[in-house]
Formats: sequence, C-alpha cells, structure tokens
Amino acid sequence: MMKTIAIALLLVAAATGTATAGKLPPFVTRPDTFTATLSNTTPLAFGMGVDEARRALGTSLIYVRGRPGNEIFLTFRDIGGSGLTLHRDRLYLQFRKGRLTGWKADWGENWMWR
Repeated sequence: MMKTIAIALLLVAAATGTATAGKLPPFVTRPDTFTATLSNTTPLAFGMGVDEARRALGTSLIYVRGRPGNEIFLTFRDIGGSGLTLHRDRLYLQFRKGRLTGWKADWGENWMWR
C-alpha cells in the first residue's frame, strides 16, 4: 500500500513539474548505422577508379593479373601488431571496366594451429 502511494506521489510531482531532476539529454533523431560503428571499416567504395583506391588506402597497388581495365591488384595493409610481431594483411582488389567491383582480405595461413 505504501509503495502505491509513493509511486502516485512521484507521478503527481513529475506531472506538475515540481521534481528536481536535471535536464534530459538531447533527443537523437537517427542513431549511427551499424557499419559506421565498426572498427574495421575499409575506406573503399564500389565504383572507385584505380587511382582513387590507391589514394584511399594510402598504399601502392601491385598488379596481379588481368587485361587493361579488368585487373586484379594486391596491396599490403599494415594494421599494427601485438608489439612483438608486425601484422600485414593482404588485400585483393578486383576492377572491371576500370572501376572497383570487389575486394577480399587474405589473412594468410594460421600459424598457430600447425
């Protein structure tokens, strides 16, 4: 019974504005998308040219194979390491008609399970 009275008094105080609560935080209309919060986002976008991809990654691209305009390139991304070893991942980029159509990261062999 006492709980019901206490809750009713709190509701009345909140409705009349006599409560001493601080201001509410601003209302966020649109939260960040899931992909914007990932820590491993790649600065690549479909449709980029070869030079745009090179500038976005900040590394040089190594030609692997393919005809002019429909090539596959390789780049090495230096993503740090544990302090004991350097960790460099391979990233393959597929271009068709001079535009980026896909990419694939290759982490190599897992030496831990040998």
